[in-house]
Amino acid sequence: MRRRPFLDQRRPSSFKRRWQQGPLWARLAVSLFLALVCLFLLLALRGSPDPDPVVFPSTDSSRSAAISSPLLRQRSYLDGVTDAFNMTDEMLSAHSFSRQLMDQISLAKTYLVVAKEANNLQFAAELSSQIRRAQSILAHAAAHGGTVMEEEAEKAIRDMSVLFFQAQQFRYDSAVTIMKLKGQIQSLEEKSKSEAEKSTKYGQIAAEELPKGLYCLGVRLTMEWFKSTELQRKFTERSPAVQSNLRDNSLYHYCVFSDNILAVSVVVNSTTLNSMHPEKIVFHLVTDEVNYAPMRAWFALNDYKGATVEIQKVEDFTWLNASYVPVLKQLQDAATQNFYFSGSGNRGTPVKFRNPKYLSMLNHLRFYIPEIYPELHKVVFLDDDIVVQKDLSELFTIDLNGNVMGAVETCMETFHRFHKYLNHSHPLIRAHFDPDACGWAFGMNVLDLVEWKKKNVTGIYHYWQERNADHTLWKLGSLPPGLLAFYGLVEALDPKWHVLGLGYTTVDPATIKEGAVLHYNGNMKPWLKIGMEKYKGFWDNYVDYSHPLLQRCFTH
Repeated sequence: MRRRPFLDQRRPSSFKRRWQQGPLWARLAVSLFLALVCLFLLLALRGSPDPDPVVFPSTDSSRSAAISSPLLRQRSYLDGVTDAFNMTDEMLSAHSFSRQLMDQISLAKTYLVVAKEANNLQFAAELSSQIRRAQSILAHAAAHGGTVMEEEAEKAIRDMSVLFFQAQQFRYDSAVTIMKLKGQIQSLEEKSKSEAEKSTKYGQIAAEELPKGLYCLGVRLTMEWFKSTELQRKFTERSPAVQSNLRDNSLYHYCVFSDNILAVSVVVNSTTLNSMHPEKIVFHLVTDEVNYAPMRAWFALNDYKGATVEIQKVEDFTWLNASYVPVLKQLQDAATQNFYFSGSGNRGTPVKFRNPKYLSMLNHLRFYIPEIYPELHKVVFLDDDIVVQKDLSELFTIDLNGNVMGAVETCMETFHRFHKYLNHSHPLIRAHFDPDACGWAFGMNVLDLVEWKKKNVTGIYHYWQERNADHTLWKLGSLPPGLLAFYGLVEALDPKWHVLGLGYTTVDPATIKEGAVLHYNGNMKPWLKIGMEKYKGFWDNYVDYSHPLLQRCFTH
């Protein structure tokens, strides 16, 4: 049996059936009535006013007609921009002279820069003149609250267009401009790199040079020492009480190794002036042969509130010889001498790594403190570029928990972790040390000399120093071997004990105020002209510039 199509399956409705069965005159009457009703409705709708009329400026008829369309009666994005920026009809007009002038001024300024770079000064002058002319027209119109004069604007726009055409003939297009700018950027980068290298080199030279005032002070003190037997007796004929202070472990012992007389004087002066018991302070100073006499003369001429001061010279430590000290042994090596002194070594090594002071025994003497002072149990090591602001006696009561050293850690930033000081690509370093281990600072360190001897820290230092004869483990100074020698033997101290950075960066004033020891680590030492002026005052507070010798040598 064949199925009927889908439409054929629907049965006619009862309304349709009755409509078809009704008389013809009745169907015509109903149709006429419905047509009249529709006509009245259309007339009513056409005569009613628009409930939301949209009025637009007559200056832009095409845009107004588009927005008055029923499909665009809602507020458009352009209306929001116009309201937000308070744009005038003049600027919104597609035929606005003001807008054309503004666009030309912007483009002309770009061409002006390119023309100057190409040394086309005549064309640059013409562009500048036209820019000023266009700006004057706009300024005049703005000042008088009117529109730009058509005749004047058209002439300015035409003249500027001629210059733009000429610029195209000069090949002042975007591609050429971009290539020139890239070349300029590359040239500036090379110049910047060269200047940075020069700055580092000259800064290093300035940091290494001995200021004239310090040289003068050393010479005058040497003369005072050798012509005054009274000064010499103050050190050679010391009382038994003073001699016993040098070995009394109930006192506060500090050690400083330096060849800078004035810097050491500031360390001693600031420590004693801020101490609650300066008479219990003992300073152990070590210098070299050249500064031995003038340093003794200075401390014989000045009193530091009853503190005891011992002065020795490194040359008297005969046990510090090349057969025992790796640094002295390396100095006898021709490659080491060439690296540090000849200036003809590896040119890829920065100049700061080639400073001979890093092989100075005064710089490495800190690793032999238990042998220099065998009868002492605990000392505080101080660098000569620090200033003390608080009483440091509490440092001698800090429990180091079996560690050898107490130091302030410096790993708040990535720069001060082990991988920044050591060559972790070397298998020996990689196998023994964590690259992310926290670094710490020399300059103010509490040392337990009893634990030092038990842990044989000096022997560990010798081990690593000997393996760095070729400078492959580290390059700079005494801190890297210190990190290795004291690895796992450092007790972290409160950061307020040792505030760093006054010789190379900006330090928070609140941190400086709370700090017990201020450290001028870096090249900009406070006694140098390149020192940071904002931090020199902390150091100058402990220099008596009224002293006769200082008045002769320093103009302050």
